[in-house]
Amino acid sequence: MKTVLLFSGQGSQCEGMGVSLAQSYICAADVFTAASDILGFDLLEKCRSAGADELSRTVISQPAIMAVSLSAAFALRERGLDAQAVAGHSLGEYAALVYSGAVTLEDGFRLIKARSEAMQKASESSDGAMYAIIGASVEDIEKICVETEGYVLPVNYNSSVQTVIAGEAAAAQAASEALAAQGARAIKLNVSSAFHSKLMQSAADEFLPFAQTISYKMPQITMLSNITGKPITDTDNFAQRLAAHIVSPVRFTTELEWLSENGFERYAECGPGKTLTGLVRKTLKGVTLANIQDSASVEAFDVL
Repeated sequence: MKTVLLFSGQGSQCEGMGVSLAQSYICAADVFTAASDILGFDLLEKCRSAGADELSRTVISQPAIMAVSLSAAFALRERGLDAQAVAGHSLGEYAALVYSGAVTLEDGFRLIKARSEAMQKASESSDGAMYAIIGASVEDIEKICVETEGYVLPVNYNSSVQTVIAGEAAAAQAASEALAAQGARAIKLNVSSAFHSKLMQSAADEFLPFAQTISYKMPQITMLSNITGKPITDTDNFAQRLAAHIVSPVRFTTELEWLSENGFERYAECGPGKTLTGLVRKTLKGVTLANIQDSASVEAFDVL
């Protein structure tokens, strides 16, 4: 059975995440140790004891989610799982980079430290928001965004029934209310700004010079790109692509289409929450789904 690992995005954080993995698997504890050395604070202790408000801060949530995602994936690999592909959602693309061998574990956390700091700074200087829109067509969502005063646009194409919009807080709220009036469901996301929109341009500009200092290799297994929805086929301009990723839409539905067309039958979401498997369930039929976020789910997973 062809298996793809899916890596969670920002907003999936929860209190206590990753603790059981680090307690049960040395490979997971090593992920948190490497992250803490680079971040300059004890990341596992943050996951263990920080409250929801602190965990939601971009500079903490991004490395924490990435550490939990990689801990789960490495624990599965230790148990014998041979995944043939990886696909991350937004932040999750960085866990995919590490797991696929495109960057080292340490460089992955160096990248996410620089990215989260730049995005935190951009968030504090902009008034942005994101809403998940459920039950409206992409065409209707795009039309409402164009008609809404101010800056708002679709940024996450998540499934056939869910698209995320982002933009200036007032415009995003107005567009979400207009879509709700048409019968859609609108849910405000637990994030600090309008990610994957031009409100993050200052973060992309700040992040690029650091990203250019990192060495990149071709992924050793298939890795899907959020920007194109297709596999990464070269390392040209890798740093520029990662910077562009901060302000570009996430084409997750295109990634799922490619995976389905290429025979992937098992989808294992590594990281806190069940958002991505929920999106797969709404988009693909007849596939096997699993959520891997703690030691119990690792042990329950059939790696064969």
